Amino acid sequence: MKIGDKVSVLDDDISGIVINIKGSQITIETKDGFEIIFEADELIVLDGSLSKKELAQMDIDDILSEKSQPRRNKTQRLKPKERNLPPMEVDLHIHHLVEKTRGLSNYDMLNIQMETAQRQLDFAISKRIQKIVFIHGVGEGVLKTELEFLFNRYENLKFYDADYQKYGKGATEVYIFQNAAQ
Repeated sequence: MKIGDKVSVLDDDISGIVINIKGSQITIETKDGFEIIFEADELIVLDGSLSKKELAQMDIDDILSEKSQPRRNKTQRLKPKERNLPPMEVDLHIHHLVEKTRGLSNYDMLNIQMETAQRQLDFAISKRIQKIVFIHGVGEGVLKTELEFLFNRYENLKFYDADYQKYGKGATEVYIFQNAAQ
């Protein structure tokens, strides 16, 4: 890899031009003008194939052993119901969040639950996860009301009651719109 090569990130939908190489760290500039640093093994060169010099330096045995390994079928067929299941669930029951509730007031417990909900929502937005189910339970509805207040502060999502058959009345599903500017 050299400066000026067009590269793509293996595990993400990011590509760009190599602008700096420092050891195994490669800095690329995306088409949007962002500079991002990656490890060399996270990138693949898009333009051209391996030169004869690069090919000679590679260990032929490694290449052959890689080719001889049986390929696994990576795609699993999902049933239509499974395809629509939310990929992320966040259980906000207090006993799942802390070891002991002794000494915690209702206000403290609600704060812990809300901080967890906001942290998980921000995580899902940053990782481009589209659906999250927050399991809040039925109770008196205080946590559900606070969650709705939190969700209303975000412009790029909508929320509604989660699947009744799976969660009953104690869960809210959040759908995050991915094309919103972030």
